[in-house]
Amino acid sequence: MTPDKYLTKKAKSLHPYVAGLQPQEPGWIKLNTNENPYPPSPKVNEILRSVDTMSLRLYPPGDGGLLRQTITASLIPNPTTEHQNSQQPGAPSVFCGNGSDEVLALAFQAFFSGKSNIHTPDISYGFYPVWGAMYDVGLNYIPVEEDFSINPAKYSGGNGVIIANPNAPTSLAAGLGAIEDILKQNPNGVVLVDEAYIDFANMPSAVALLPKYENLLVVRTFSKSHALAGMRVGYAIGHPRLIDALHLMKESFNSYPLDILAQKAAAAAFSDTAYLASTVEKVIATRDRTIAALAHLGYKTLPSQANFILINIGERAEELYEHLLANKILARYWNKPRIAGFLRVTIGTDEEMEVFISCVKQW
Repeated sequence: MTPDKYLTKKAKSLHPYVAGLQPQEPGWIKLNTNENPYPPSPKVNEILRSVDTMSLRLYPPGDGGLLRQTITASLIPNPTTEHQNSQQPGAPSVFCGNGSDEVLALAFQAFFSGKSNIHTPDISYGFYPVWGAMYDVGLNYIPVEEDFSINPAKYSGGNGVIIANPNAPTSLAAGLGAIEDILKQNPNGVVLVDEAYIDFANMPSAVALLPKYENLLVVRTFSKSHALAGMRVGYAIGHPRLIDALHLMKESFNSYPLDILAQKAAAAAFSDTAYLASTVEKVIATRDRTIAALAHLGYKTLPSQANFILINIGERAEELYEHLLANKILARYWNKPRIAGFLRVTIGTDEEMEVFISCVKQW
């Protein structure tokens, strides 16, 4: 064990993010880390089967290569001839990274490090406080409302804002109007909207607001709706100057964060919009059936806009968590103020959710 005397003050003080359990043995039903229960697009298989392994001896494109081009083309579907090979002036730009966690960490460094009064909800993604401590960010935790929603009126006058939308672990989403209200109230700092779960929400992405706000950065991931959590692919969309700042931080840390297999596979998954829509539709249908089944048993859930649900169990929430664990079903429980009476449960397949409901009924 390394003696403490060798550690920096920061290393001694950090409290790392605690990820959900990842059992390796078979037989578990994993409803604790919001992974997609369905496989990636079949086009991903085609890409992986066709890879020339000789290409692996070379470094991948540092900017995301084909993936960045594919996402950019979706933002500018009909580029003019003179701009076919470059970003059109004034159009949003794209940054690709090793999962949205890396993209978010780089954003913390580029836009919030050393600053104070950075607004963020008090109940949100557990990595935000970790990055705040790591990069000396003065986070201002704004309590969510009694129903766990976010009140835009409370987010004015900050030096930056960090919002997960839909929020985790609450599963709630703020509408585009609420996001725009926050942008209007915070012209002096970057407003970062973390859209890991937006494909499961019945609302448009904040990407629609990018032409109007140069301080908006939208971060997204391939881990949820695209079922590529094992490949670690994420990206950000924003004003070219914001994207330049992310590249600056990346080049000061790791020039090649995204491997060539991930770039090609994610590009294929991104392009298969029909498969994405069908998978998302199945998850949403199962989510709604699960909420109805829990309501029949007397349990209330928040109105989810994500691929997970937050269930109000009450004082015995930890007991139910342990009961599920004993039956090889993983859920997420936090013994923290305001959410200690809740369980967060990822939406699995219909079969997995039937087993889950039966286990709850048994308990």
